[in-house]
Amino acid sequence: MRTQLRIVGRIDRKQLQMKNIRNFCIIAHIDHGKSTLADRLLDFTGTVSGKDAQAQVLDDMDLERERGITIKSHAIQMDYQYEGEKYVLNLIDTPGHVDFSYEVSRSIAACEGALLIVDATQGIQAQTISNLYQAIEHDLEIIPVLNKMDLPNAMPEEVEDQIIDLIGCDREDIIRASGKTGEGVDNILEALIHRVPAPQGNPDGPLQCLIFDSVFNSFRGIIAYFKVVNGSIKKGDLVKFFNTEKQYDADEIGVLRLDMEPRKELTTGDVGYIISGIKTSKEVKVGDTITHVKGGCDKAIGGFEDVKPMVFAGVYPIDSDDYEDLRAAMEKLQLNDASLTYEPESSAALGFGFRCGFLGLLHMEIIQERLDREFDQAVITTVPNVPYIAYTKKGEKIHIHTPSELPEPTVLDKVEEPYIKASVITKSEFIGSIMSLCLNKRGVLTKQNYLTSDRVELEFDMPLAEIVFDFYDKLKSISKGYASFDYHPTEFRPAKLVKLDILLNGESVDALSSLIHFDNAQIFGRKMCEKLKELIPRQQFDIAIQAAIGAKVIARETVKAVRKDVTAKCYGGDISRKRKLLEKQKKGKKRMKQVGNVEVPQKAFMAVLKLD
Repeated sequence: MRTQLRIVGRIDRKQLQMKNIRNFCIIAHIDHGKSTLADRLLDFTGTVSGKDAQAQVLDDMDLERERGITIKSHAIQMDYQYEGEKYVLNLIDTPGHVDFSYEVSRSIAACEGALLIVDATQGIQAQTISNLYQAIEHDLEIIPVLNKMDLPNAMPEEVEDQIIDLIGCDREDIIRASGKTGEGVDNILEALIHRVPAPQGNPDGPLQCLIFDSVFNSFRGIIAYFKVVNGSIKKGDLVKFFNTEKQYDADEIGVLRLDMEPRKELTTGDVGYIISGIKTSKEVKVGDTITHVKGGCDKAIGGFEDVKPMVFAGVYPIDSDDYEDLRAAMEKLQLNDASLTYEPESSAALGFGFRCGFLGLLHMEIIQERLDREFDQAVITTVPNVPYIAYTKKGEKIHIHTPSELPEPTVLDKVEEPYIKASVITKSEFIGSIMSLCLNKRGVLTKQNYLTSDRVELEFDMPLAEIVFDFYDKLKSISKGYASFDYHPTEFRPAKLVKLDILLNGESVDALSSLIHFDNAQIFGRKMCEKLKELIPRQQFDIAIQAAIGAKVIARETVKAVRKDVTAKCYGGDISRKRKLLEKQKKGKKRMKQVGNVEVPQKAFMAVLKLD
């Protein structure tokens, strides 16, 4: 009888602990002040104080601070006393940029509630809507927050109307706050306790933990971050990872404060970390399930989707001896950023490297920066492109990631390219110029919807390849920074694509070749040749730069040779002496042209990406 009572007591204590846990994330468009508001929540709950207090506490990467954007989602635990009870709040701060939406999807999977933060001066933006739909799909409780209320140009009533239209809440449900002054932070914490449900799950069932992130530590191996969905895990337990079926001892488990804090046990609803001496990155997969080896669960946690890269580019070490170092750096980066995919490839011009998949151009730029800063790897990136599907006349289907994989025109039947549904939210005065930008990029307007009298949402069907280069920059400059952009892939459609080769003295540079729509090929080819003419240094011989489709040259520029005046020392005398010297020089130049190599500088590869 006594044993039974003790067991009941233990269950109650675990249920009580669960009742006081709140797991929530912050979702917002880029630059709506979510990191600043997260700082205020940490201040208010006393999680961060004294020397640790600094602006954007959770953005711990130098790159995040310099650019003022969140790149990684960050988890942190706060304690909060409310009406005499102690609550544990697990906050996951998420990025706002469209290129890091995979980080957001992972954070949402580990939460029961979300703070939807909207800038009171800008209103609802495209990425807010996209992240919100992800949260609603996962049945999260949404708490709308109107941020930056301290600014003189805030429009609370107008923006509240937009929020009510979007999520159908009551006006009193919207919390007015300011990340800078700390106004409304107590109301947010109160709303989290009253409105976000406690985690659901069975504390005495078989262990199920969802891995939502992982990081590499050079001393301790790979650290996995997880949320306990069912059961409980103790220090020293023998656990296994469902997908890889590898077994480990839980050497250390704990919760994520500003630093990692070890604990003896984590139960249902807790968010924490596990260190078990994992050495290789392939053994940890984001979205995997951790369970006990003995008496563990029989199926993994579902509903976690794999990442779909949108932009592909080759990444090569500048010095081919650094290939192995680059591979190690890629492995460690992929741990920290699960949306990066890569596979080895080789190029005639650049040697051995990797074909990498990114979620967008900003993502590609950030990965390049991180390789340089965190791993000291200087790399060359080739022209980015998107995945295509080619069909041969025999009916074979080939997935194409690089222009060199495109079959010869004689055997090629058709090529299909990916299309996206693009959503642009902007002020009504910019509609005309945004429409012409999208129509020039082969877009088709499918929907126009006025959110308020001067804010409009435009939807386009567009080829993904057209937004890969400079679309986002152009959109920002046309709309003076007021347009927000979001997209998701829809389907593959047939397209009239050709392979554009760049030839230097008749030799193709595979790193500069690209697949492009037939209508744009000539203009793009001419611009490439002009740009390369500016960037390739003059040699002792003429360099012919040509853009060609198959055997047909469509554009040409010539870098003239550096001339040395060999007749300078002939003053007076017979003309035949001068002619003899010039003939000798001519022979030398001819020989040099046959053996001479044209070096393409690194900035030429970079400039091609920024062609206007």
